[in-house]
Amino acid sequence: MCALAVTDSAGVKRLNQTEEFVAIAKVTKTQGRIGEVAAALFTDFPERFATRKRLFALSGGNDNIRRELQLESHWFHKGQVVLKFAGIDSISQAEELIGWELQVPLSERTPLEDDSVYLSELKGCTVYDKGSAIGTVEDVQFGSGEAPLLVVKGRKEYLVPFASEFIEKIAPAEKRLEMKLPPGLLDVVAPLSREEKDAQRRQED
Repeated sequence: MCALAVTDSAGVKRLNQTEEFVAIAKVTKTQGRIGEVAAALFTDFPERFATRKRLFALSGGNDNIRRELQLESHWFHKGQVVLKFAGIDSISQAEELIGWELQVPLSERTPLEDDSVYLSELKGCTVYDKGSAIGTVEDVQFGSGEAPLLVVKGRKEYLVPFASEFIEKIAPAEKRLEMKLPPGLLDVVAPLSREEKDAQRRQED
């Protein structure tokens, strides 16, 4: 089973590009009146919040500010995690964190079993279907389905289900993902190109 990380005194520092971090959650809103925030989970190991004492919050946009936060408590609610950080004691302070990614150093990421991989490691991998390269993984999307969707860009842009029954070999170190996709799947999930959309619009007019 493949796992996601994907992507531990409040201080502010500029992003050090030599440090490697992985996102485990993203703040979506404030929760309550005492500075708590609710965050969407990006990890298959939510139980690790019980032992983590610090998290790093990376700002959205282009300013690249990372705050080190001390985690005081957490609880789960409606599929998200609610977090209380030291020094964040009001709604206005909590609002400042909305949209920020919550991260841990790569070195503190939960070790995986041999047959597992972090989805973040698939970015940049070339995807092969029955031995033929179809494109490169540029992103991972999550929806209502059980399997995440790999955004694969080649001749077209494809949305490929990252499902165990389609996977033959994963080699992140080699940037290679070998799959055996059902016939016609790429035709079904491939979004229309700009040219195809223009042609469709002309036909409708």
